[in-house]
Amino acid sequence: MDGTEVRVRRPRANNPGRRAFVSGKMRQNTKKATVVTDGQGRTLWAGAFRPGRMHDQTAVKTEGICDLFEQYPQVRAKVDAGYRGLVKQFPDQVQAPPLKPKKDTPPEEIAAWDAARHQQSSERICVEHANAEHKQWRTLQRYLGRREFFDETYAAVAALVSDRAAER
Repeated sequence: MDGTEVRVRRPRANNPGRRAFVSGKMRQNTKKATVVTDGQGRTLWAGAFRPGRMHDQTAVKTEGICDLFEQYPQVRAKVDAGYRGLVKQFPDQVQAPPLKPKKDTPPEEIAAWDAARHQQSSERICVEHANAEHKQWRTLQRYLGRREFFDETYAAVAALVSDRAAER
């Protein structure tokens, strides 16, 4: 599971909610989408569309994904550091990268942390590749349409990418 940002057109001046689309990471007007893939990189779900300012963790909670983890305890997910709160809530189901060690940590513990971080990153690479495949489509490199239609456009591109990945 991962969130991805796509640049969108800037809202008109003096409109309420104009600042909601300015991402803290990209410092641009963006919309975010949450993407869930399987181990082979096939897109299982793309949704939880929200303005760029909203955090990944908040989108998962408002979309009801936390409730699904409670209903289906056999489901496992690998996430990035943006979902650390989800790891605290569901420690047996959700796995995030290990916390960075403190500066006075012995070198062997730092090496173990680096190996664990690298291992978790290697297991999560399928969702990053799926996000990259979505953004290879011209419409999602920088979305120039109306923000109201972004959700449907992203979902359509994700479905096409998923179908293509299923054929591989």
